[in-house]
Amino acid sequence: MKVTVLGMKASKGMMENGVTYDSTKVFTQVRLDDSKGTAKGFSGGDYTFGDSSVFEKYKHLTFPLLAEVEFDQVTSGKLVRQIIVSLQPLQIAKTEAKA
Repeated sequence: MKVTVLGMKASKGMMENGVTYDSTKVFTQVRLDDSKGTAKGFSGGDYTFGDSSVFEKYKHLTFPLLAEVEFDQVTSGKLVRQIIVSLQPLQIAKTEAKA
């Protein structure tokens, strides 16, 4: 699916209770639901994409950018959410194809 990626953020550390966290969040442009005529335009959505090391692979890019993104649905048993499993910036793909 083609997605406009607005930015990314790495996050790694330990909470006060000793629980560690390590992730990259990808912020994307998401179309507002205009089916009821009460909204129009776009908002931002965020998705987890691996651990904080993933950010290092993309931090040199200029945002926003258009990317081909593959999503997956996961659940904790209570909450179902979407995560990103792959992200390929289209600008880089076009440049590499010429090489």
